[in-house]
Amino acid sequence: MTDKPQAARLRVATTSLAGCFGCHMSFLDIDERLFDLVQVVEFDRSPLTDIKHCGPCDIGLIEGGVCNAENVHVLREFRRNCKTLVAVGACAINGGLPAQRNHLDLGDCLQQVYVQRDGVEDGGVPDDPELPLLLDRVHPIHEVVRVDYFIPGCPPSGEAMWKFLTDLIAGRTPRLSHPLLRFD
Repeated sequence: MTDKPQAARLRVATTSLAGCFGCHMSFLDIDERLFDLVQVVEFDRSPLTDIKHCGPCDIGLIEGGVCNAENVHVLREFRRNCKTLVAVGACAINGGLPAQRNHLDLGDCLQQVYVQRDGVEDGGVPDDPELPLLLDRVHPIHEVVRVDYFIPGCPPSGEAMWKFLTDLIAGRTPRLSHPLLRFD
């Protein structure tokens, strides 16, 4: 009896930039269907694997906006290694809540938080070279790299994530109908 060759599984990676990690939590909300998913995909960089750098992947899911130099580096590496890049959630798509600081002067914000706040004595804005350099604005990821698909929501529901991924994995153009879209 010969063994039937196993079909190659798609490689999927996920990462988070400036955001709350809520989109990853929604991804986990696909619950027991994660077991179905691991039958057809192999996870690269993700909180499920704790792999720190993205290798060559078929699908990359990325949440969060771009607010510092490290985010730019991670995003560009991710784009380079992912055949299909998917912006997940409001922060990745339009900057989301982190972009609320875009109408403020960054220097003034840092002064308010680290120097002029009640209870802070002899404070100073951190300038450790280990800290990533802040950008003047928070950017949606499509302003930095090419994005193939967008999953809207804050965060998108687990159902929307599941539908989108299963469509994409099956080779169908993902389509999310109104009941799957969520903005709460």
